[in-house]
Amino acid sequence: MTTDHSADLKATPLKALHLELSARMVPFAGYEMPVQYPDGIMAEHLQTRAAAGLFDVSHMGQVVVSGAGVAKALEALVPVELESLPINRQTYALFTNGEGGILDDLMITRWAEDQFFLVVNAACKEQDLAHLQANLSGFDIEYLDGRGLLALQGPAAAEVMAQIAPAVCELIFMNGCHVTIDGADCFITRSGYTGEDGFEISVPAEAAEALARKLLSFDQVKAIGLGARDSLRLEAGLCLYGHDLDITTTPIQASLLWSISKSRRPEGEKAGGFPGAEVIFREMAEGAPRKRVGLQIDGRAPVREGAELVNEAGEQVGVVTSGGFGPTLEAPLAMGYVETQSATVGTVLNALVRGKPRPVTVAKMPFVAQRYFRG
Repeated sequence: MTTDHSADLKATPLKALHLELSARMVPFAGYEMPVQYPDGIMAEHLQTRAAAGLFDVSHMGQVVVSGAGVAKALEALVPVELESLPINRQTYALFTNGEGGILDDLMITRWAEDQFFLVVNAACKEQDLAHLQANLSGFDIEYLDGRGLLALQGPAAAEVMAQIAPAVCELIFMNGCHVTIDGADCFITRSGYTGEDGFEISVPAEAAEALARKLLSFDQVKAIGLGARDSLRLEAGLCLYGHDLDITTTPIQASLLWSISKSRRPEGEKAGGFPGAEVIFREMAEGAPRKRVGLQIDGRAPVREGAELVNEAGEQVGVVTSGGFGPTLEAPLAMGYVETQSATVGTVLNALVRGKPRPVTVAKMPFVAQRYFRG
């Protein structure tokens, strides 16, 4: 006999639509979310790569922080340059702790001189909100609980959006704009978590289902669940918080040096000033003890998260943090952390799967070339 815990889970504004589309719903970060639709994960993945996929990401946290001098105040929490960030420009950022570990990864967009829009991970949003409130006293922090978030991803995404909100087709990668769609005030950015060109649409909750139906009315668009979202981001070499990133990993270990703005690095005019800077700078200078790497898998069976990675002598040198099958590549793939001496591309290791060694090779990421629209 199984217990139904669905009553304990939150729902996004699109739950009724997911059920209508015969989605298989699963618990995820406290929400009931679609993991796949009847066509299955493989078909959904390939649909996104070939045309366009619509993802419900309304479970993620949307926060607006405002007030005079808020850019400088926010810079004390993240290793990115915000004071010179142009209005409507988006940046990837990390909340770090005093040990250089990663509390969460997030997107920050400047809405106005003294106003920023943050999108944080679903599982971290309560702690992130508390983190902001504890460190930004005197500033206005608004959690946008009454909004949905849709992601339209794939090579046909721009063609579809051109018929709904033509202004967004002027955007380039990591830029955004406010638009009105059928009377609903939306904020749209051009980025994505699949490696494909695409758009994220923040929309009032009461307008989310109508917008989703409108997008799904296009022949190029199909609904896509969490399963294909995971395989798409893995092919694109992108991290999932709680798996590839956590408080025990630093940006240097995670191969995210690019996420530290040059002005915030040791030689920059605004060096440091964020939590864990000394630890992170030391790893930049001396090298990190381990590194996040891509892994090509020998054979057809995937190697899953948690599998130990061992060297030729049978000594553990790392662990797999994400693994699965890559439908675009028609092959299994994975990423994980290995000791730095084993992180060179081409290094052959073994993954232990149910106690048996499976050959894996350290590979360059992304596994599938990213196709963001950079203008």
